[in-house]
Amino acid sequence: MSIELNNESGVQIDDDAVQRLAAFALDALHVHADAELAIVLVDEGAMEQLHVRWMDEPGPTDVLSFPMDELRPGTEDDPTPAGLLGDIVLCPQVAEAQAKTAGHSTTDELLLLTCHGILHLLGFDHAEPEEKAEMFGLQGEILTAFAAQRRWR
Repeated sequence: MSIELNNESGVQIDDDAVQRLAAFALDALHVHADAELAIVLVDEGAMEQLHVRWMDEPGPTDVLSFPMDELRPGTEDDPTPAGLLGDIVLCPQVAEAQAKTAGHSTTDELLLLTCHGILHLLGFDHAEPEEKAEMFGLQGEILTAFAAQRRWR
């Protein structure tokens, strides 16, 4: 799996944890081992520009996802085809504020946002209550399994 992480935010983060979570989530969702994912971390100004341009909403946001090949989750017997999954853009400053409100670390918030972004790249959404329940349930399962795996390392 090719996961490229580019931190342009000026904020020090745990790059290794973010990349490990991304690989774990893609594996759990049976994404082909040759799929490509890019994760970019930007500051609030750059995120606000992206948010206005692509979502027509003011202010910075926490995560944006830009799917490329419209891949969908696979199964153990039938993984997704190889391809370009897309880009996830994260804003550590927004993540830090959200982490304080949620009562956990900024790293934990960035892991949550990375998982959330991957699910969006794979076609999940949360506009409707049923979609939200499915997406957030799967997100919780992946993060819980990743946290358990991290404890045993």
